[in-house]
Amino acid sequence: MTAIKHALQRDIFTPNDERLLSIVNVCKAGKKKKNCFLCATVTTERPVQVRVVKVKKSDKGDFYKRQMAWELRDLAEVDAKDASKENPEFDLHFEKVYRWVASSTAEKNSFISCIWKLNQRYLRKKVEFVNVSSQLLEELPKAEESVPSGESQSVAGGDEDALDDYQELNAREEQDIEGMMEVCEYAISNAEAFAEKLSRELQVLDGANIQSIMASEKQVNILMQLLDEALSEVDTIEGKLSSYEEMLQSVKEQMDQISQSNRLIQISNTNNGKLLDEIQFLVNYMDLSKGHIRALQDGDLSSPKGIEACINASEALLQCMNVALRPGHEKLMAVKQQQHLFTELRDTFARRLTNHLNNVFVHQCCTHFLLQYLNVSYLWQGHDQSSTLSQHTAELTLPKHSPLHRDLLRYAKLMEWLKNTQREKYDGLSRTYVDYMTRLYEREIKDFFEVAKIKMAGTTKEGKGNKFGKTLAHLKTMSMYILYGLHGSSGKLTGSTSSLNKLTVQGSSSRRSQSSSLLDMGNMSASDLDVADRTKFDKIFEQVLSELEPLCLAEQDFISKFFKLQQHPTLAQVNSILVTLRKDMVRLMMNKIFQSIETELNSLIALGDKIDSFHSLYMLVKMSHHVWTAQNVDPASYLSTTLGNVLVTVKRNFDKCISGQIRQMEEVKISKKSKVGILPFVTGFEEFAELAETIFRNAERRGDLDKAYVKLIRAVFMNVEKVANESQKTPRDVVMMENFHHIFSTQSRLKISCLETERREAKHKYTDHLQSYVINSLGQPLEKLNHFFEGVEARVAQGVREEEVSYQLAFNKQELRKVIKEYPGKEVKKGLDNLYKKVDKHLCEEESLLQVVWHSMQDEFIRQYKHFEGLIGRCYPGSGITMEFTIGDMLEYFSSIAQSH
Repeated sequence: MTAIKHALQRDIFTPNDERLLSIVNVCKAGKKKKNCFLCATVTTERPVQVRVVKVKKSDKGDFYKRQMAWELRDLAEVDAKDASKENPEFDLHFEKVYRWVASSTAEKNSFISCIWKLNQRYLRKKVEFVNVSSQLLEELPKAEESVPSGESQSVAGGDEDALDDYQELNAREEQDIEGMMEVCEYAISNAEAFAEKLSRELQVLDGANIQSIMASEKQVNILMQLLDEALSEVDTIEGKLSSYEEMLQSVKEQMDQISQSNRLIQISNTNNGKLLDEIQFLVNYMDLSKGHIRALQDGDLSSPKGIEACINASEALLQCMNVALRPGHEKLMAVKQQQHLFTELRDTFARRLTNHLNNVFVHQCCTHFLLQYLNVSYLWQGHDQSSTLSQHTAELTLPKHSPLHRDLLRYAKLMEWLKNTQREKYDGLSRTYVDYMTRLYEREIKDFFEVAKIKMAGTTKEGKGNKFGKTLAHLKTMSMYILYGLHGSSGKLTGSTSSLNKLTVQGSSSRRSQSSSLLDMGNMSASDLDVADRTKFDKIFEQVLSELEPLCLAEQDFISKFFKLQQHPTLAQVNSILVTLRKDMVRLMMNKIFQSIETELNSLIALGDKIDSFHSLYMLVKMSHHVWTAQNVDPASYLSTTLGNVLVTVKRNFDKCISGQIRQMEEVKISKKSKVGILPFVTGFEEFAELAETIFRNAERRGDLDKAYVKLIRAVFMNVEKVANESQKTPRDVVMMENFHHIFSTQSRLKISCLETERREAKHKYTDHLQSYVINSLGQPLEKLNHFFEGVEARVAQGVREEEVSYQLAFNKQELRKVIKEYPGKEVKKGLDNLYKKVDKHLCEEESLLQVVWHSMQDEFIRQYKHFEGLIGRCYPGSGITMEFTIGDMLEYFSSIAQSH
């Protein structure tokens, strides 16, 4: 490397007045190795310029050439890649980043160290060195750092050692030398004289220095004397300090004793404070006031103030029982006594609360039955049973239980307390409430549905009067028993529950038999009912659902609030399992209380479907709307689930209604002696579509109706063709033409979008069969003429040229004239008149297609006439043969025949 360095200095840098300070053998990182040299150089002229030069061997390899150079002031950063490990890679950040790999780590470190020194010496803008070991970055002498970078400097040597030894004169030194040389003008011309003068001045200065030293000896002696005196004073002070130390030692022992006493006092005070805190904690959190104790033992649970006092006392008791005791508290006798007292108070209050709420449940249910008896008895004491019955059945409403809910909600916080402290008693109260409310709602719901069925089926007053008497007798017996129970003690009232249950069960069984009897009424076909009857049914069914919906929602809301089963806003995030359990509990209680709703609804639906199968359309729309409304309120509610189950039954009845309509189409029998006309299932589809479009307007279940439309219309099409094929009295084309015209008219009027394809198909079938009927009918009045020209067309089709047909024996001009003479105008009119009468017999009056068919026959007859004339002109040219009647005659024949009939 030394030889290369000398060669580069000689051949490249010396001619450019530059000195080479450091060199490193490198190649570019990540590429095929092409070695080159990076050189750190400085110029020998002022001002000094520092460069990094890239030198590369020539392609022939016999000399070196300068390839690229960068000014050191343009260098922004030197990255050595790793300061802790040896790594030959390094980066130089000029206008772009140059990545190099040195031949050895030592060369890289030497080169980076030289760059650092040059940067410190010559540049104001310092280069940033990254991942470089601190050992390489050695500090330059302060004298060197103080030299301004802008001054003219030179490098003494040609390598790094010369760079380190060189030291530039500062400004003052330069100034002194210049002054001295100015005084001694001959310093340059006569160096020996200048040197002698400097030697003499130096001798003078040395003599002055010696005299100064000798003059200071006296001062040194004085100084030494003062030092001896200071040492004696120090000894004196040390003696005094020793005596003071002995005195302080006794004081220290006394202070240690005082400190120990203070520490013991501090420990005692700390312990007393902690003991006071523990006592204060127990007194604050485990002390129940006498007022709370009295409220728990004897508080009034029937008045608002008493209930509020019991709520406050129960919450205070719960806080005392749930306090988190600190370690060791449970061993204290006072704590054990308090906990025992709290347990007794909890059990006592829980028994009182449970008995009271049980009595409240019984009292509320009994009061309801008593009021019902009094109302019915009042009605029964009227003028006659028939008038009473009409008043009783006039209102289709369910009793409201908001007063009961309002009274019981006062105990909601106590129920929550009972749920948190006595779960068994809470569950028992829940079951008791459910049992009583089940009986109460069962009676009300069954009576409500009885009235609905009576209104729906139109039961006679006599039958209702008998059942009304039975209901009154049942309520009278129950009310007397209730009055006895209410005036008895709480024990008697509780004991009367079993008898009350028996009476309620017996009443339920009798009502079930009465309810089932409604379904045994005489069947009523759809033809016996008009639009007013169906509208009445729709109102009754809507009233039933409208009454049930708020009843169920109010009861579910009450159960959630009273039994604390409602969902809190943050509960779903805390414990989803707990939310599910609460929902399940509400659902189970609602299923038990309203267990008769689904059965009664299905029974009512069965009755409505039995009265008229088209009622399923009303029920599907209404039930779907209420299910949708209930799901928007609460998708998991009892009402939503129950109505959803009933909706399945309604949808099944709707599908059964559609299947019944299709079955009736298939079973239609046509009389062989009378003309067919418009088929009954065609008019039936029209009636169904008109009714359905009225009912399903803006309904949620429109898709179900569209599917039913497609099934029905396909069945109508199929069975129309079936009847047309089997018809003997009426031509097939007439049956198809009239019925498909009726279907097309119905669909065009109702504009049912899902049946647009079938509407076009019906029109196509109607048009085709109209044309077929017209063509077949017109062949009969001019039968021989038609037969003759059919033979002519057959010969032409066989290859006979049209102008040569007249040479055929059977179709010569004589035969043509003979056939034409058989159909004079009078004969044609007579034939058309007979055709009109025949068509009139085929067509039915309700569809009014006679004039349409007659006009089509006129057009077809004119077309045939023109066709015959064309054949005569082409096949019998120049014969002069023409028909014996003209188109004008034909128009007059058709018009006069139509007017005469």
